[in-house]
Amino acid sequence: MQYGRSSYGRSFGTGIMEEFKNAFKRPDNGLMQLIFINVAVFVVFSLLHVLLFFLQATPLYHTIESYFLLPASFNSFITQPWSLITYFFMHAGFMHILFNMLFLYWFGLIIKEFLGGGKVVSLYVLGGISGGMLYLFMYNLIPPFTNNVDTSIMLGASGGVYAVVVGAATLMPNYTMHLMFLGPVRIKYIALVYVFISLVNTTGVNAGGNLAHLGGAAIGFIFIKQLQGGADFGKPVHWFIAFIKSFFVRQPKVHVSYKKSASQKTSSKSGRTAAKNTSSSSTNVSQEEIDAILDKISQHGYESLSKDEKQKLFSAGK
Repeated sequence: MQYGRSSYGRSFGTGIMEEFKNAFKRPDNGLMQLIFINVAVFVVFSLLHVLLFFLQATPLYHTIESYFLLPASFNSFITQPWSLITYFFMHAGFMHILFNMLFLYWFGLIIKEFLGGGKVVSLYVLGGISGGMLYLFMYNLIPPFTNNVDTSIMLGASGGVYAVVVGAATLMPNYTMHLMFLGPVRIKYIALVYVFISLVNTTGVNAGGNLAHLGGAAIGFIFIKQLQGGADFGKPVHWFIAFIKSFFVRQPKVHVSYKKSASQKTSSKSGRTAAKNTSSSSTNVSQEEIDAILDKISQHGYESLSKDEKQKLFSAGK
């Protein structure tokens, strides 16, 4: 009997990489992409911390880490402006990232189901940025925060997560979640409790983090209200992401030339006309229709929608 070398170890590592790659290949998968990025960053910095600890170079780790955290001091911030983005992909420990990712997933699924994964990304990024900006503003201009401006730094996805939580509650206030020990609770009450807790804790030891929560919560509410009014604040986010992706994803240029007979041209033209008319009718959905559909979901659930209503909701989400 011959024994071959086990491939379990190799398959395990390969499987993780494949899952990571597939997360970025699947369409409308912004929610899982955000979670994968946060987890990947946490793992990389955790391993770096362990490595430098054993090399007796822990101060070097803190120096490297500081370039990705958001300093409260504006004078420090202008030397590393990218930290307004990078700070909300950093976490202080396992429990910190665990609860952030759980809430991002639970409430992000609601946004994804009704508006698409792209809106989850927009809320997360805009919430993180607005939370960071409120933090900078308060610590540089408002006493007594200014007393701690030189020693305060911020990290964590909470600002972006709060934007997603409040955004979901604004979009579907009567959507119900089943909580342990409490039973069914409408998400508008969950969001209100979390915002209230952050508000009263702005005077505590984690004042900066709670300010970021409030900044994210505000943008979550504003984003959904503006979206319902026909304005999408997330367009700059998608444009920037597409711009970054253009450096890594090749766009093949394929030109196919062929001649058509007269009958083929007539058939093709009529087909295009029919497709155009079908597309126009499917995407021309008024805000009143969407509001009525969302109210129906809130009262009777998603399964109560007709096939035509589901298609209208899907088209509006795109």
